[in-house]
Amino acid sequence: MATPVVRVGVATNKLIFGTRKASHGNGTIQFSGGHLEVGESWFACAERETLEETGLLVRAKKLLATTNDVFDEEKKHYITLFILCERTDDQEPAPEKCAGWFWKSWSDVKALISGDTSGSGSGQQGEQKFFLPILNLLRDHPDIESLM
Repeated sequence: MATPVVRVGVATNKLIFGTRKASHGNGTIQFSGGHLEVGESWFACAERETLEETGLLVRAKKLLATTNDVFDEEKKHYITLFILCERTDDQEPAPEKCAGWFWKSWSDVKALISGDTSGSGSGQQGEQKFFLPILNLLRDHPDIESLM
């Protein structure tokens, strides 16, 4: 049996979301991102993963936040680094790694998570749609806009 390890994931944070098609987090809405390679800087990883997953060129600007993400069902444990990036081109995102990409504001995301897209406060299982690190980010930093 393999020894459990804690992995580092890097999520870019330019508010482009996609529905994940990979086995880890399949079917959940998330930012582009991936695993840090040995010897790679956080910023280089964010730029590389964004290009690989979306086809967009970005410049990493700032470490926004970190989350401690334990995926009980998958028996995986990640430390996720959220990196604020700036687009350096005007390309449209390519959908290969996700079931399409879309742009949202933080207020849009908060409404989707609460299940309230109308402003009525109805709350309908929106959390199940989002990748755990995003849920943890907003739980730990409900005023996420102030970190930017």
